Amino acid sequence: MKSLYIIKAGSTFATEAQRLGDFEDWVRHGLGDVPCPVAVVNAEGGEALPAPELCAGAVVTGSHAMVTDNLPWSVAIERWIRALIAARVPYLGVCYGHQLLGRAAGGEVGYHLQGREVGTVSIELTPEGQRDPLFDGIPARFVAHATHAQSVLRLPDGAVHLAFNGFEPNHAFRVGESAWGVQFHPEYTREIIEVYLRDEIADFEAAGEDAGALRDAVTEAPFAGRVLTNFATFVSRTL
Repeated sequence: MKSLYIIKAGSTFATEAQRLGDFEDWVRHGLGDVPCPVAVVNAEGGEALPAPELCAGAVVTGSHAMVTDNLPWSVAIERWIRALIAARVPYLGVCYGHQLLGRAAGGEVGYHLQGREVGTVSIELTPEGQRDPLFDGIPARFVAHATHAQSVLRLPDGAVHLAFNGFEPNHAFRVGESAWGVQFHPEYTREIIEVYLRDEIADFEAAGEDAGALRDAVTEAPFAGRVLTNFATFVSRTL
């Protein structure tokens, strides 16, 4: 039987992993019930990626690495994503995985000119996004947790633009009928984003900036989490 693979592209802070779990744990929890085995592959740690024909679907996690560093394990995931697209295997890239999809399909990835986006942010769906199965049951405007320095600066040719906000024009897109990328983190809870904000706020305040608004904006983001359950539902329908 095919498995739904969670491809681990990094780890959270070592000081928090024991208490909160790690990227793959958050994604697995967010997917909910899946009528097929779910397996984790530690790609950053050197584990081999599965052949596309063994995959019911795949989720690539976030990472503290940068796509443009072209690390060997990251370049290998990028090549693998192209094979998944060709085989029409359902794919969801989260943050780093979103950027890898963008570049694998011919888009451009790099540092955002305005710096880092971090915290609980507002997201708006495009008309195409409002009709897309990944955003089923999600309102046209919702909040999500985000933390990233790099972005998909240019979407791949033919990609369907699904979501944006005033800072990040390409918060979600689709390639073909079954490969999605989301720059925000549907797997994050309020507690998780607060951990990431602590370091960012310290940096902002050290630079003399007022980061109080970032702290005040933190809230739960239940609609964002539906992205993972919607993806699991899509995978289920393809089995």
